[in-house]
Amino acid sequence: MSTPLLAIRNLRTEFVTRDGVVPAVADLSLELGRGEVLGLVGESGSGKSVTGFSILGLIDQPGRVAAGSIAFDGVELVGAAPELLRRLRGRRIAMIFQDPTMTLNPVLSIGTQMVEAVLAHEDTTREAARQRAIEALGRVGIASASERLAQYPHQFSGGMRQRVAIAIALLHRPDLVIADEPTTALDVTVQGQILYEMQKLVRESGTALIWITHDLAVVAGLADRIAVMYAGRVVEHGDAASVLDTPAHPYTRGLLDSVPSATRPGARLRQIRGTTPSLLRLGAGCAFRERCDRASSDCATLPPLVARNGQSVRCVRPLELA
Repeated sequence: MSTPLLAIRNLRTEFVTRDGVVPAVADLSLELGRGEVLGLVGESGSGKSVTGFSILGLIDQPGRVAAGSIAFDGVELVGAAPELLRRLRGRRIAMIFQDPTMTLNPVLSIGTQMVEAVLAHEDTTREAARQRAIEALGRVGIASASERLAQYPHQFSGGMRQRVAIAIALLHRPDLVIADEPTTALDVTVQGQILYEMQKLVRESGTALIWITHDLAVVAGLADRIAVMYAGRVVEHGDAASVLDTPAHPYTRGLLDSVPSATRPGARLRQIRGTTPSLLRLGAGCAFRERCDRASSDCATLPPLVARNGQSVRCVRPLELA
């Protein structure tokens, strides 16, 4: 088999607080090949975004990558020199943040930011960089792109700012794009356009994509594989069709049942009972046991991620054995 573009092994990212150490990501292992799309799914606080930040080396104090390995195209990123990470960010690995203000500088024009993003990684002329910026804005549905380059972020709506952030991420056709719920602030029409452009990028240039979301409808039509996270750990992982059609973990089943379109008209909306547990007080067993209708005394011990019928599931009583 070919070497994966991204290989994460036993990653642990934690944050030190006054109340104790918070394991935001615990013992996470994933692989991603070139041109592959991985949907990273879970509730807020499950560790999805922290996983993306860990890959790019964007974990600041009091957080840290405490253990594990992140290899990108054979290069180890954990503990890598800042100069190496700066060369990779934007050029070979791009991240689209949920909040576009994390990407855009409010005191610089859109044109300046996009042109400088090109010149920072490529030896080209300023005019060529400007033309690439105009083309990138057009791909994400911004009209009159050449005039828009002279404007500032505050002159754009929230949805348009997000489209600019997406355009910047796609400027260099990176090897890996980490998209952290980038279409949340966009209307359905623009969302469809962005998804089309992402699929086109993957298909034409072999870019790998990690799509972080809580929207199962999006990953259903986009992802090749799905990894479901809960309380910092992957609880189910497998082919997208298999995970969505025959989920093995009760948490995955609960996420699918809570989608309004999956509920019969007039019936009460199904939901996962309880709330996400505090990462400071998880205990030794399965983190989902307090919310699970199938929990037993065996759940007091944390189960490993075990392969079953082409899927991997972290559960002592998976649904397929019901």
